[in-house]
Amino acid sequence: MNIRTTRPFDRDYDLLPASIKDKTDRQLVLLLSNPQHPSLGIKKIKGHPDIWEGRVTKNYRFTFQMINETYLLRRIGTHDILRTP
Repeated sequence: MNIRTTRPFDRDYDLLPASIKDKTDRQLVLLLSNPQHPSLGIKKIKGHPDIWEGRVTKNYRFTFQMINETYLLRRIGTHDILRTP
């Protein structure tokens, strides 16, 4: 699998604190190597059948779609981003 980002994800990521960016980078490496790892907490978002969420920390999440062999990262931030994944 590969990772691609959307402009909204890039904007969200730029606004994150440095410590959350570091944790995000580690979680994305984990997503590529072991998407079933419990710390990622991957699950589908209700009401959006093709969008998934993953955990960065207790308070931060990222959303993505799986398109062919690519994880398309859509948004990242606090739980509020789940309203517009």
